[in-house]
Amino acid sequence: MASGPKFLTVAEVAAQMRVSKMTVYRLVHNGTLEAVRVGRSFRVTEEAVQDYLEKSFFQAG
Repeated sequence: MASGPKFLTVAEVAAQMRVSKMTVYRLVHNGTLEAVRVGRSFRVTEEAVQDYLEKSFFQAG
């Protein structure tokens, strides 16, 4: 079995990031979070989630 990218559903991404599904949909629709459309739903790679989170970090204080 080939090991390619692992795809997550919008609900899985929302749970991992501890945000609502609507927030994930907004990120996908405005192009901030890369996703693939599969039928009528979206799938997001784990790598895309990690890239988004790394770009979102900021230093407080």
